[in-house]
Amino acid sequence: QLQLVESGGGLVQPGGSLRLSCAASGLRLDYSAIGWFRQAPGKEREGVSCITSSGASTNYADSVKGRFTASRDNAKNTVYLQMNSLKPEDTAVYYCARALGCTLDADDFGSWGQGTQVTVSS
Repeated sequence: QLQLVESGGGLVQPGGSLRLSCAASGLRLDYSAIGWFRQAPGKEREGVSCITSSGASTNYADSVKGRFTASRDNAKNTVYLQMNSLKPEDTAVYYCARALGCTLDADDFGSWGQGTQVTVSS
């Protein structure tokens, strides 16, 4: 059974950077698209990015384009989200999840991780 575990969250000042990791166990990720989502208190879950199984294609929400970059290392069975120029509005719990195709629609994804908290504050 596939399990996804996010890590790398924390407290960072505005303008700072963090790199999130999504590590998989129980199943290879080679044939799975991986999406990153976030949920802030009182808000709905929002699609942030998606990366195809090969890593050849990515998709980003307009709110993070040019600041966030998704990548993957299939040999390590791990997907990453590099977050630069962080803003207070990026504060949320970040989740990774698996799908066959690359979309930003949470309904298309399963095998959700437990999430990692990202807080952007001075």
